[in-house]
Amino acid sequence: MAVDYTTHDGVAVITLNNPPVNGLGLSTRAGIVEGIERAQHDPAIKAIVLTGAGKAFSGGADITEFNTPKATQEPTLATVIKIVESSAKPVIAAIHSVAMGGGLELALGAHYRIAASGAQIALPEVKLGILPGAGGTQRLPRAIGLEAALNMIVSGAPVMSEKLAESGLFDEVVQGDLAEAALAFARKVGAQDGPHPKVRERKIEHPNAAGFIQFARNSVAAVAKNFPAPQKCIDAVEAGVQKGFDKGLAFERDCFVALVQTPESHALRHAFFGERAASKIPDVPADTPVRDISQVGVIGAGTMGGGIAMNFINAGIPVTLLETKQDALDRGLATIRKNYEANVSKGKLKPEALEQRMALITPTLSYDDLKNADLIVEAVFEELGVKEQVFKRLDEVAKRGAILASNTSTLDVDKIAAFTKRPQDVVGMHFFSPANVMKLLEVVRGKDTAKDVLATVMKLAKKIRKTAVVSGVCDGFIGNRMIEQYIRQALFMLEEGALPAQVDKAIEKFGFAMGPFRMSDLAGNDIGWAIRKRRYQEQPDLHYSKIADRLCETGRFGQKTGGGWYDYKAGDRTAHPSKLVDEMIVAFSKEASVERRKISDEEIVERLVFALVNEGAKILEEGIASKASDIDMVYLTGYGFPLYRGGPMLYADTVGLYNVERAIRRYASRANGDAWQLAPGIVELAAKGRGFNG
Repeated sequence: MAVDYTTHDGVAVITLNNPPVNGLGLSTRAGIVEGIERAQHDPAIKAIVLTGAGKAFSGGADITEFNTPKATQEPTLATVIKIVESSAKPVIAAIHSVAMGGGLELALGAHYRIAASGAQIALPEVKLGILPGAGGTQRLPRAIGLEAALNMIVSGAPVMSEKLAESGLFDEVVQGDLAEAALAFARKVGAQDGPHPKVRERKIEHPNAAGFIQFARNSVAAVAKNFPAPQKCIDAVEAGVQKGFDKGLAFERDCFVALVQTPESHALRHAFFGERAASKIPDVPADTPVRDISQVGVIGAGTMGGGIAMNFINAGIPVTLLETKQDALDRGLATIRKNYEANVSKGKLKPEALEQRMALITPTLSYDDLKNADLIVEAVFEELGVKEQVFKRLDEVAKRGAILASNTSTLDVDKIAAFTKRPQDVVGMHFFSPANVMKLLEVVRGKDTAKDVLATVMKLAKKIRKTAVVSGVCDGFIGNRMIEQYIRQALFMLEEGALPAQVDKAIEKFGFAMGPFRMSDLAGNDIGWAIRKRRYQEQPDLHYSKIADRLCETGRFGQKTGGGWYDYKAGDRTAHPSKLVDEMIVAFSKEASVERRKISDEEIVERLVFALVNEGAKILEEGIASKASDIDMVYLTGYGFPLYRGGPMLYADTVGLYNVERAIRRYASRANGDAWQLAPGIVELAAKGRGFNG
């Protein structure tokens, strides 16, 4: 039963009981209505308390009902709120832990609200590209004032209940037993004659409402230009200010219906569900036992190793940090401390917390000090021979049942596992740089990786606040395998007629955080050069433009050398187009007997993005990724793909795979067309009129 009904000396208590966050699904909504009506017909009942069981009052809509008929079936949330608000007997919302989205809208429909201290209060719908659709944009400004409400609605950020104690939202904020306080409050108001207060009847008062709304509009335009929802939130609040509650409510509903249909909302909801789906592995049951991880070892105290160590100590997990030389260990510890000091100076960390975190690191030069670690992550040089030495040594010192993880970005995890006598305990944990900041963690599943190892790593990823995506073993896994095709197309376009600044500008206008050439300069062009040299040996028939090799031969490795595809000034990361590089590119085309042509921004975007899509389709066909949304999560959280487009695979669905197929066939018939081998999955899905996501 999604709702419990009990009585306590003249008070009916309606308790939402739909774990984990008492989502307002159909059965919950129906149960609330049934409870309200039951209380109305019982003459012994003088007041009604509406509360939540377990860990929340209510987290809002039941996400399992999204995109199903149940989501809009009566009683809808708007109907439930109307029934609550119209109750002749006073309804008191007793809020603890969480009241978000529809949960807060429900509470705003009650006559009174009391809250436990520490409860998180929010209307986060904007984060899904929509707005509160059950009166939130109308009632919250009447409850806490225009400015505070608009800030909450437009940001979607939670506010602690005690910060709202004097706002008019709550009649009481209690420190002690919420249930007892709610019953006492209910008996008090139940003894009073009605009618009882309704938030909808309050006025929105502000000395210059129009001025503040315009200020909010200007602020939002600067930070959310690609998302329509924040502006629509402002429109809905403004409608309530100018036209009153009922017309504002109707306008809010129209905005909600319109926003749900936008590609931006579709993309944000796709990302929301994709992040949750990524943690589900088809053949690893949710109840798979996990190993205890209370002590971690990290091998390598360089940029990657230090960043990886920070993830664990941030979560309160002690780390033994191993290096081969004392000076390297000292540099690594100094860098970690410097990173924390930067957080202290920004007010994000207290000085005592810095020392507490540094105290969780045990530096060492001896592998023997890793013998008690439950998980050991190596972050050493990306060369198989080096990995072999490390894993053979770990096989000797690590305790039985310890998980041995490699941070490799491209190497064969099965080969690495074979260096040990315990391949079932070996897994890839590919962190992205800077590892203490980037959300993505590619979890690479070897052919022998045990299911409990996978389950443990996925659970640990949540603890260290990473979005973990499982990949099978292949060269480059999901992210780097796809980005290679993207870079290949970028280099071919330089050869054919484009220049670095044009390519970067076009894809950044599409929404990427950074174009391929600025990205290469930041990462270091020598890294890509080393990978290409390996490719030339392993896959001699693979067609690459040698234009990037020519750049690297001149020593232009990017920002770290003061020049790459762009010129840089000391201490400044600004990319300045390089006349020298542009001339080199034009000369290279001439040497290769390529007649340069004008390349449109549309072609640049299509070739770059569809290169990702085509390789992503192959990754799905091969079972390297289990679902298209996993690929999108890799690109949204690790590679700067625009969030409002939902990732490469969802974007392809939005464009239509029929159109994607036609574009790829067109480019395959032109210069450098042999780089396109159209994925059969695209052809198959396009023929059926389907997309990667159904």
